[in-house]
Amino acid sequence: MKKLQTLVPVVALALGVACNKQEVTPKTEDDKTFYAMGSLMGTRLKSIDLKDAEMDMIVQGLRDSAKGKESTIDLAKYRGQVQNVFRKRMEKNTEKYKAEGKSYVDKYIAGGGKKSDKGFAYKILKEGTGKKPQATDTVKVHYHGTLIDGKVFDSSVERGKEVSFPLNRVIKCWTEGMQLVGVGGKIQLVCPSELAYGEHGAPPKIPGGSTLIFDVELFSIEDGKTKTAKNQVKAKAKK
Repeated sequence: MKKLQTLVPVVALALGVACNKQEVTPKTEDDKTFYAMGSLMGTRLKSIDLKDAEMDMIVQGLRDSAKGKESTIDLAKYRGQVQNVFRKRMEKNTEKYKAEGKSYVDKYIAGGGKKSDKGFAYKILKEGTGKKPQATDTVKVHYHGTLIDGKVFDSSVERGKEVSFPLNRVIKCWTEGMQLVGVGGKIQLVCPSELAYGEHGAPPKIPGGSTLIFDVELFSIEDGKTKTAKNQVKAKAKK
């Protein structure tokens, strides 16, 4: 509920900036700043599928309110209805993304992918010759993450910098999946929403219910005990 309450004014502002029928091109630095504001906020609208007529109504309400014009409707009466509309739209789209993800996983497995007993699908792209990590280990990797439509939401490969993190502090699909490949290896993980970011997703790039695809290369492992010992040494040194 709290998320929906904060979403409504954000949506209205984004629409007021981005849905003006008279299109404008950002030229000055101020123009570009406000355009960027609208664009960043507007990405949140993908999950509610607003129709043009609905966007027009939101924009009109925003303009009337911003200009101090008295509302022609009882706003308090419709406050709850606003929340209901947004909730239903988001839930509907979440179910759609989950269904699309399930279909993708089924085709992936039919095309040669494997399905783990944990529920995610995968392909070992390169076995690797080193040891395999455990859930308590910290790993250094390169990864490339996309939605099932191919849109990139995050990629250390594109940033050109390897990353390290404990496997027990990431999404479940990674915690389990990375234990299947050895150092020097590569794996592709197809993660259903329940093993990734769930029904809420990670807006604005990952809608709720999304199935995610990761290509991951494992460079090295630092076991949990070694990591803890190093941290203890650093802590003593600071004292």
